[in-house]
Amino acid sequence: MRKTFTKYTLLYLALFQLTCCGPTRNLVYFSDLKATENYRTAVTAATVIHLQTNDLLSIRLSSLSKESNALFNEGVLETAIPAASTATTEVIIPANSYLVDSKGYINFPVLGKVLVGGLTKDEATAELTAKIKKYVKSPIVTIRLLNFKITVIGEVNKPSSFLVPTERVNILEALGLAGDMTPYGRRENVLLIREVNGVRSTTHLNLNNKELLDSPYFYLQQNDLIYVVPDRLKEVQASTNTRTITYATIAASVLVALVFNFQNIFR
Repeated sequence: MRKTFTKYTLLYLALFQLTCCGPTRNLVYFSDLKATENYRTAVTAATVIHLQTNDLLSIRLSSLSKESNALFNEGVLETAIPAASTATTEVIIPANSYLVDSKGYINFPVLGKVLVGGLTKDEATAELTAKIKKYVKSPIVTIRLLNFKITVIGEVNKPSSFLVPTERVNILEALGLAGDMTPYGRRENVLLIREVNGVRSTTHLNLNNKELLDSPYFYLQQNDLIYVVPDRLKEVQASTNTRTITYATIAASVLVALVFNFQNIFR
């Protein structure tokens, strides 16, 4: 009887270890930074924004001529569209806004079609300024990107899309907008999905590693998507309950056997 009791006890303990215990996880960002270390690095990974198809640009001209200002600042007021970050709020597209078409062009007053796709904002500003100088003396052109959007999904507290008015955001700020990762988010495996010039690419980022601070992916680009991968435990919880039910049945059977044998031993 004692051998049977010992056998069931070991079986129960093994089952308990299998169902209740998991591997230790690292929940600390940049955990390879020593507590006493003052880490310094030059900011060389800042992303230069290149204008892309479907970017919405605010373009304004300033000059000494009021007539010229009025002529070139006659952008069309578009209709209201749903905001990317909510299903109920509407965003009014302001005047002096221009959508980059599928070939990289905008349709600008007086100038007509102007190619800006693939250019940085500074390059696009210089291009428009050079063209407008043919009509206006000492023009000042200002370009803003109105729909710099990022999306954060997966194991975060507030998954959503976010408009970034500053046109500059890094991956930590993006996670902050989404309420940070849940305890189930894998800091060592964050997926970045990016589209540039019609090419979609994926990159896995390790937020436990300080090398991310020097990565070209530390700063995000417009329309980037961040997916925080769940850990193994969350995957098991989100899967079908068949395995859980099976384990529970086995555990209950073992427990009944233990109780039965325990009673027989001490009678």
